[in-house]
Amino acid sequence: MNNLSPRRTGGRAARRASRTAPLDATIRPVRAGMEGGTLKVLTDAQIGRIHDAALDALERIGLSGAPPSGIAYLTDAGAVLGEDGRLRFPRALVEETIARANREITLYSRDGVNDLHLGGARVHYGTAGAAVNMVDVHGRNYRESTLQDLHDAARIVDVLDNVHFCQRPMVARDIPDNMEMELNTVYACCTGTTKHVGTSFTEPDHVGPALEMLYMIAGGEDKFRTRPFVSNSNCFVVPPMRFATESCEVMERCIEGGVPVLLLSAGMAGATAPSTIAGAIMQATAECLAGLVYVNAVKPGHPAIFGTWPFGLDLRTGAMSIGSGEQALLSAGCAQMHQFYGLPGGAAGGASDAKLPDMQAGWEQMCSNVMAGLAGVNMIYEAAGMHASLLGFCHESLILSDDLIGQALRCVRGIEVDDETLALDQMEAVCIGGPGHYLGTEATLARMQRDHCYPTLGDRSSPKEWVELGKPDLVEKAVARKEEILAQASAARLNPMLDAEIRRKFAIHLKA
Repeated sequence: MNNLSPRRTGGRAARRASRTAPLDATIRPVRAGMEGGTLKVLTDAQIGRIHDAALDALERIGLSGAPPSGIAYLTDAGAVLGEDGRLRFPRALVEETIARANREITLYSRDGVNDLHLGGARVHYGTAGAAVNMVDVHGRNYRESTLQDLHDAARIVDVLDNVHFCQRPMVARDIPDNMEMELNTVYACCTGTTKHVGTSFTEPDHVGPALEMLYMIAGGEDKFRTRPFVSNSNCFVVPPMRFATESCEVMERCIEGGVPVLLLSAGMAGATAPSTIAGAIMQATAECLAGLVYVNAVKPGHPAIFGTWPFGLDLRTGAMSIGSGEQALLSAGCAQMHQFYGLPGGAAGGASDAKLPDMQAGWEQMCSNVMAGLAGVNMIYEAAGMHASLLGFCHESLILSDDLIGQALRCVRGIEVDDETLALDQMEAVCIGGPGHYLGTEATLARMQRDHCYPTLGDRSSPKEWVELGKPDLVEKAVARKEEILAQASAARLNPMLDAEIRRKFAIHLKA
């Protein structure tokens, strides 16, 4: 058994300082990659029925819209091109692909400190999306998002313990040229954080220049291929059951360039996917299985994330309902399908329909973040900072989400039951000849940091203390924290000579 006694050297002040200092990773109560999977919203029989229906859909309906290169890859692998232009996938082909697909993958960080090991029910939270607006918490309004906003978001992610990766959460609306915007997106994210970065491309011709930049940042193509610290978020399908032609070509280029791929199926339940939760999960599963065959036809075993992202719809209005309980069930059910196949998987969680970081945002963000984590989603995307049904992003909400996700991760960690945690010996010592309470005991002090996740900005003071402190406002505390973070130089900034070389080669819009 590990020695859990607290440090005694230096007196009470030293012990208090020790307890408030940043924790060593080995004793943090929560961390990236904690094992979920305790929540089961589907029975084994229901999972089997979804699987069988997905295979039937691929055999009977298939997918249209593949580019000529994709048709060649897939028919060579065993898919059948019908006279109607649809590619159909024999059951045996899909099952063989599942059997040989990459079961565990690592999404690398640039500095090696925050690598993400995907597989099983290991849970990671991060940003994602394509918001076109920023939330102004002071003016309570929205404005178009910019490249600087994106860079600032990456810088904030870099210092948040519980936000594990930075997939591009917003679009740089101030750069009208798509290629320049996408190259600057790569630059802004990679110079903002050393955590793993995800990004997307609208045109296959944009991939080559982006790879050139990434190879330069990595110190060479071989080094990037060994530790690719950027992945491609690829909407390879336009639901229902149609390949997105240009995105598929982007995917092929990324695979050739050594970039891991997120196979992203984002149907809207009731619009581009069946309105039922089971039907939406089934369609997303079928589409991602087709994508998995595609990836492995291009390069067997290439790292790919099974990205079932079905979204909810408010059928009264046609608006997205990403903050709903239905959304939480969709993502939790998808997690069970990932684990059924034994494949690294991702789903959406933690986004809100609320326009501001208010009480509605809090309950919506926590609901799906907790359920996705307990269900064991490997990559929980859009988990921090996302508002207005994915149309708005908020830096302050991103910061507050670090506390929120910390509590979600504590739920994922669950309850350890052993001789030490049952504490029978401790109970005996306290009750027989002891003080009659557990406050200040060696065991309590030893486990106060290891077992408990404390909020950074959340307020647990009494009403009297809250008044004495000037009635601090949670959002204002997040504003102050944002200003503190952005006042510091980015820890991910590039070597000045490399940065100058990149700026000579590419039209970088961020100021040096």
